[in-house]
Amino acid sequence: MKKLVEKLIQLRNPQFQFDEHVELRTVCALAFEKGLEHLRSYKLLLHGKIPHKLFLGKGVRFFNSSKIDLGRWVKLGDHVYLSGLGKGILRIGDHSGIGAFSRVIVSTSFNNIGEFIHIGNNVGIGEFAYLGGGGGLTIGDDCIVGQYFSCHPENHYYINTKKLIREQGVSRQGISIGKNCWIGSKVTVLDGVKIGDNCVIAAGAVVTKNMPADSVIGGVPAKILKKRNKMTESKIIPMSMI
Repeated sequence: MKKLVEKLIQLRNPQFQFDEHVELRTVCALAFEKGLEHLRSYKLLLHGKIPHKLFLGKGVRFFNSSKIDLGRWVKLGDHVYLSGLGKGILRIGDHSGIGAFSRVIVSTSFNNIGEFIHIGNNVGIGEFAYLGGGGGLTIGDDCIVGQYFSCHPENHYYINTKKLIREQGVSRQGISIGKNCWIGSKVTVLDGVKIGDNCVIAAGAVVTKNMPADSVIGGVPAKILKKRNKMTESKIIPMSMI
């Protein structure tokens, strides 16, 4: 039974192997849970879509599903909310997952709808994320992201002191995150930021400006702490100590 479930999981994650200490009854419970998640995926038929090897947690909701494109083996945790209201598509690539209680929303306004959200293949995003798409958001392949991650590709104008801020409109430049990035928990990325491939961002960082590839980044506001291509294994510092 354990080997059978392992082989089924390897269809989504070819490198997966059970830890030797995982008991058979735990494997059975996992298999039952994943079976339910797959059955829930057929609710997409109500939205006129055919599910492709999809796993949905409890309470997953969709809005404007005609603009939502889900790849194969996508996993959405409990109470994830996807809103495809936008000029472009909300796309989640193959083998990617969004953690429980996350909100992925292209637009929050009906009178000035946003651009798009494109999440690549093999991306894992932790629980309680908030991803906006006002100015466009791209997350590259193979990124791993901790809990409470937030991206805000939109800013409010506020220069006019004689006018309410909410009446001054917004600017939108978009956010781009490269491939193979490791992003710690509670990281915030603000509008106009481009993060290169292979970056590591420490927990709690607030990224307000562009960051080149292969950077280790941390702080509020975030700055480059070192370059990965100049590090040796003996000098690697855990993210919790950055």
